[in-house]
Amino acid sequence: MKLDDASLGNAPVREFSTRDYDRIARAIEFLRGHAAEQPDLGAVARHVHLSDHHFQRLFTRWAGVSPKRFLQYLTVEHAKARLLSSRSVLELAGEVGLSGPGRLHDLFVSLEAMSPGEYRAGGAGLAIRYGIHPSPFGPAVIAASARGVCGLHFLDEGVIAADLIRHDWPHAELRRDDGGMAALAAGVFAPLALRPGMPLAVLVKGSNFQIKVWRALLDLPLGAVATYRDVARRIGHPGAARAVGSAIGANPIAWLIPCHRVIRDSGQVSRYRWGETRKAAMLAWEAAHPRASVP
Repeated sequence: MKLDDASLGNAPVREFSTRDYDRIARAIEFLRGHAAEQPDLGAVARHVHLSDHHFQRLFTRWAGVSPKRFLQYLTVEHAKARLLSSRSVLELAGEVGLSGPGRLHDLFVSLEAMSPGEYRAGGAGLAIRYGIHPSPFGPAVIAASARGVCGLHFLDEGVIAADLIRHDWPHAELRRDDGGMAALAAGVFAPLALRPGMPLAVLVKGSNFQIKVWRALLDLPLGAVATYRDVARRIGHPGAARAVGSAIGANPIAWLIPCHRVIRDSGQVSRYRWGETRKAAMLAWEAAHPRASVP
């Protein structure tokens, strides 16, 4: 059975399963590794130990498109085309006077940076709730204070959620509250369901350079990608692509500050704090979304 391009429905992901994402991730790794061979549906399904029919339905429910269509989004050629289209989107946003092309779609994030004194205090006096929640890209820990989301990390096996939050906020008061954080988590991972004009606040601590980079990432709308040099130019430091890469690698808030949308000039997907397979999954998932700003 070939990878079928027939539509099985484009409904958004409604329920997230860690087991399902594990299978999707294995399938994506297989598709990336064998893209030149154009594997058929049966080959991918066997790799994740599912029947052809079950795998097709599972994959399409997660991605919104068939495995065959998704494979197109994983190619270097498609990534290069997206880079060109994304630059046009960013230029258009500047021409029409928008503060960022994020205003071209429903969700935008309001970023607040801690003062130097608060930075040095390491979160002293800050009360932080956190929860562990399923997402389209595996389990995630989300942390929030009264001032906004202050941590978002994807969890791989053996990683302790509290340790990740404690690393960023060593002197804060931490409290796990999965139930109380559930509504926020649902909004984070179903961002297009949020009402226009209602920014989601995030709170970060970092150097002035890091903050500049993270703010620039917020200018990249759903479906767009940029290179490290693109970001360096946007913050007024055209020769600082390597430093930009370091700042992106230090981003403490996955997904909402979309460091996954930065790729190499060659179109290759690499250098992601939470794993290259997850980054590829996120980029292709966004490209497949009907509300993406860039085809």
